Amino acid sequence: MLRLLSAALISSVVLLPAACSRLPGGAPASREILREAQEVDADFALYSVTRAFLPSVAHWPETGRQEHLNWLSRSQGAKTQFIQPGDLLTMQVWDSGENSLLTAPLQKVAQLQDMKVAGDGTVFMPYVGKVSVRGLTPDLAREKLQEALEEIVPNAQLQLSLQEGRNNSVDLVSGVARPGTYPMPDRNYTVLGLISAGGGIGLNLNNPQIRLVRGSQIYGTSVENLLNNPQLDTLLRGGDRVFVEEDERYFLSFGATGTEAQHTFSQDSMSAMDAISVAGGLSDRNADPQGILILREYPDSAVAPGTRGPRKKRVVFSLDLTTADGLFSARQFEIQPQDLVIATEAPITDVLTVSSIFGNFVGVFNTTANIGN
Repeated sequence: MLRLLSAALISSVVLLPAACSRLPGGAPASREILREAQEVDADFALYSVTRAFLPSVAHWPETGRQEHLNWLSRSQGAKTQFIQPGDLLTMQVWDSGENSLLTAPLQKVAQLQDMKVAGDGTVFMPYVGKVSVRGLTPDLAREKLQEALEEIVPNAQLQLSLQEGRNNSVDLVSGVARPGTYPMPDRNYTVLGLISAGGGIGLNLNNPQIRLVRGSQIYGTSVENLLNNPQLDTLLRGGDRVFVEEDERYFLSFGATGTEAQHTFSQDSMSAMDAISVAGGLSDRNADPQGILILREYPDSAVAPGTRGPRKKRVVFSLDLTTADGLFSARQFEIQPQDLVIATEAPITDVLTVSSIFGNFVGVFNTTANIGN
């Protein structure tokens, strides 16, 4: 797959200078580009990114491979743990009476070690039988077990300790220093608390994303979002599985940028200026700040009747970084996954020039789509 992407990048880099070498000097205003776009039968739509245009594009459908997962807000949990099937209970029974049923002569303490709570939520005690403890706190379970035991051993006193089983533990699967299964100390155990117990997030992860698997549901958000919104640090439940992984979204940069490569998103939302910065900025000698192009391909649904979207599936956004409006607009224009950011090496004079450049990169869309699949 990497060889396919490299081939696409190389072919695109070879073709771009050829297109740019045909560019005449003297870039017109964005209005002229848009007017000429109406006069040419192009298979793409061309838009100049300005302050007036930003409110419209903000309502257009999203593109690229984006995973939309819900997340759970935090609520207050119990201060202690609840006993669940699979937990192990250790009981110490103190009995000072003579001829005790539980202790040998001269022995005052009987220990019942690692008694597993059954699937029906009960635990078996000698001479007593099954006692239901599911959903009880350890303190309430101790009181209930001692009451049941006193019917057989009136002078008995009982101590109880809990070792959490699978239903009172959570799995931290990946993306941290120490993945593994962690018991829940109480019902206020949160996602960030679990990650901290696992040694924190690996430094090599770019814009780490959190995935919470609960039963058949998958929830997702970013670490950045949790840190900025503590109310989203959701409480865990026994049996939850938590994954931490790198953000898989990416965009491509070509032309007179610092690097011509694939770049992963470094934050949840990236503007055009963020993308240019991540790509290494613009070449001081070659790049034309009036000729920054962003190529994007929308799904068929985006151009369906009654949908707020572009005129055509294939869209070229033009940025002019020589004006204050262009600079501010570039900081607010959001990059979508799989966008192609191109810095041309000469002024953009008409839509035919844009069409020539766009045609050279059409195959890159298909190549990256095949790699993604």
